[in-house]
Amino acid sequence: MLPKRESLTIEFKSDKKGLSDADIFDSVVAFANTDGGDLYLGIEDSGEVTGVHNKHKDPTTVAAFVANNTVPPVAVRAEIIEDICPVLKISVPKSCSGIVATISGKIQHRRIKADGTPENVPMYPNEFATRLSDLRMLDYSSMPPLESSIEDFDPLEVEHLRKVILSYNGDKTLLELSNEDLFKALGLVRELNGQLIPTITGILMVGRVSAIKTYIPTHSASFQVLSGTNVKVNEDLCLPLLSTIEKINTYMTAWNPEQELEMGLFRISVPDFNKRAFREALVNAFSHRDYSKMGRVRVSISDEGLTLANPGGFIEGVTIKNLLTAEPHGRNPQLADALKRVGLAERTGRGIDRIYEGSLVYGNPLPDYGYSTSVTVSLFIPRSKPDPQLSKLVSDEQNRLGHPLSLNTLLVLNSLKDIPRSNVTQLAEAVNLSEIETKTILDTSIEYGIVDVYGSNRNRTYILSPKVYSTRSRKIGYVRQVDIDETRYFELILNLAKTNEFISRVDVVQLLHVDGNKAYRLLKSLTEKGQLKLVNKGKYAKYQYSGND
Repeated sequence: MLPKRESLTIEFKSDKKGLSDADIFDSVVAFANTDGGDLYLGIEDSGEVTGVHNKHKDPTTVAAFVANNTVPPVAVRAEIIEDICPVLKISVPKSCSGIVATISGKIQHRRIKADGTPENVPMYPNEFATRLSDLRMLDYSSMPPLESSIEDFDPLEVEHLRKVILSYNGDKTLLELSNEDLFKALGLVRELNGQLIPTITGILMVGRVSAIKTYIPTHSASFQVLSGTNVKVNEDLCLPLLSTIEKINTYMTAWNPEQELEMGLFRISVPDFNKRAFREALVNAFSHRDYSKMGRVRVSISDEGLTLANPGGFIEGVTIKNLLTAEPHGRNPQLADALKRVGLAERTGRGIDRIYEGSLVYGNPLPDYGYSTSVTVSLFIPRSKPDPQLSKLVSDEQNRLGHPLSLNTLLVLNSLKDIPRSNVTQLAEAVNLSEIETKTILDTSIEYGIVDVYGSNRNRTYILSPKVYSTRSRKIGYVRQVDIDETRYFELILNLAKTNEFISRVDVVQLLHVDGNKAYRLLKSLTEKGQLKLVNKGKYAKYQYSGND
């Protein structure tokens, strides 16, 4: 029941001499200000169990003592675990209501050292903004640098902002406003003591470079192109946000080759990286990054693919597994809202959908957030050739319906391409959806004629429609996936008949998990070949092995 080593959520404390109360409070506060965890009194750093001190053997007293000495009070759960020696386990919840301190005012949090071991360290005031924004309690982008003024806005960038609204089909009503009203509408300024003071969003979007370096020194970006280990491009940028995005898009155009893809009678050019998906990913990186931390938004192209990384981990409630289902909520709501209104970001807040859709519509591998950490979000989009057949299937179906296929449908089709003959459970796990939702998508896809089904009831398996398998090699693959089971069916039925005096249609249904009509056709085929003998007819028909293989 006891862990063997420490981690970010597990800490051991020796209690042989009676650990001081202050050390317990410090550890509880550090857990509460990170991800929560378990504190074990009576285990050495090496993992050796030495036992809890007598003064800490009453869990109720310890829990009450912790609550009375933390601000706000932390409600821990304490229990004695019997092992070689008794150990006190103190389970600390993650604080979701703000920053926790000891009653003496000490504030700590946990982190992982370079060697992979955890430690408790002080939380400094400059880290408070990061913690509160992670908890959705602070919008750093709406804060005004009090020393700044409206003179820190660059008139050329203001005009650039209006051109962006026009070019990207933003909110056209904004173009009718005066500059002052435009700033207010987008949250670029706040009125304090009768004066308009720029917000972080305002400085980022239309501020002079000197103002950005003064008030938001953390804002920067880089664009890199690597060929093997050779660096072909390495550009550092410290410009207003709109100019930065435009500059990176220009660089990207030069390093995003296209290839032709046949779509029926037409040929279309498909870039290695979907342009719309890239723009959404780039805007996401800037709108969700942590501007209270040093670091830069990094765009890197390599032989393997495209990487976009930004400082600041996922906010509270968002994980790699629920990226596509979590409620949209950014780290910097004011900045995200401004970018949506000018037309640069997806207005629904579901930019992540566009990133995935950019790969799925061409049958490419899915975007990968697997290299993200608690302090960095990293997106990798693999470089690969599009799948012509799946692309055509998706395109034809969308044209027929008159609207795009849903993202979940595209995810299911992509999974069927990689894992043919899957059942509902396997597909639901692959696309991270419930089995009910997955089943609904499959049933609709069968009606559309883009998915085929085999078997019955819970033993159904699914495969992409033959429309995907238009080339000779693909047709062979399709026939193999479908007909290999048909051949196996005959073998299984004959083996069953060899080991039983008689078999019936019901036996075949139970054996192969097919419906009654399918079972009848298989038995009839074997009878016509002389491998089975029909003993009775009608409802009570029986079949016997003939001895002829």
